[in-house]
Amino acid sequence: MNAFLHPRPQLSGAPVQDRLGRALRDLRLSVIEACNYRCGYCMPADRVPDDYGLAADRRLSFVQMDVLVRAFVAVGVTKLRLTGGEPLLRKNLPALIRRLAAIPGLDDLALTTNGALLQRQALALRRAGLKRITVSLDALDPEVYARMSGGRGDVVQVLAGIAAAERAGFGALKINCVIQRGVNDDQVLALLAHFRGSGHVLRFIEYMDVGSCNGWRRDMVVPSAQLRERIHRRWPLRALMPNYVGEVAQRHAFVDGGGEVGFISSVSEPFCGDCQRARVSADGQLYPCLFASQGQDLGSALAKGEAALVARIEQLWGARSDRYSEQRAAMVPRRGKPVEMFLLGG
Repeated sequence: MNAFLHPRPQLSGAPVQDRLGRALRDLRLSVIEACNYRCGYCMPADRVPDDYGLAADRRLSFVQMDVLVRAFVAVGVTKLRLTGGEPLLRKNLPALIRRLAAIPGLDDLALTTNGALLQRQALALRRAGLKRITVSLDALDPEVYARMSGGRGDVVQVLAGIAAAERAGFGALKINCVIQRGVNDDQVLALLAHFRGSGHVLRFIEYMDVGSCNGWRRDMVVPSAQLRERIHRRWPLRALMPNYVGEVAQRHAFVDGGGEVGFISSVSEPFCGDCQRARVSADGQLYPCLFASQGQDLGSALAKGEAALVARIEQLWGARSDRYSEQRAAMVPRRGKPVEMFLLGG
């Protein structure tokens, strides 16, 4: 009997929890390791070859991803985000989205992209059932943007992709911006001026020590508190309550009604305590933390069918005790070589 045709298990009792009592609610699934950019904080060109991640033989198939997501939903996941690399490089991606959107119990289906390929794909993604899009945009200045993307990005192309997503019927997009001191911290107010009043939510992310090839230095981190103060002087802000338990961004609204801005502060204000996210790489490795040093293989269980995969996920999540950001803040030495961000999609 085909393993993928086994009866689907039903969740019984409370969702699976890790050793610190954190439930598993949110899955980030990488659909491809390749990327068309070479951003220095993620996939620098001098460390990652141009053809990295293009071979398809090690990636999970759409059928396997369907089974995998169903198993995660069975243990309590309600939110799924598709990542990469750059997920829009995965051929026939709308076909995968159509499959995943039909899974009962999956309440939210989102995608994170650099936006370069979004203009011609936005409508197909919407029609397939994608609910939300996050676009990474680190600068508005064309020269700064091109430099940060390794000389491969065109900010005009990304803005056209955002406009296409609006026309396709996507609501408020999230616009993610990784801020590095001396690199793009002068872009903050320009980005806000552009997106204020648009309905989209700009989120500033502290430059994180994910992976080992990005040359991370703490002195290049701009703490969120400093950014909030700078923004507040120009456009007064007021704090908002989180939308849900485990939300990574601290939300603030412009007092004048200009919209919302978020701050993701993993370095200066760790939020491990209520982390409910798991990450799975394109080749089927489970990473219980963004800062993990190694993944746990799901392939063997996946080959046996959904029930075996559910048991494997419960085992791995139940043993989880990761809280790297808090340990970093407490100056606890790091163990093992960290996995690269481009394997996990951030």
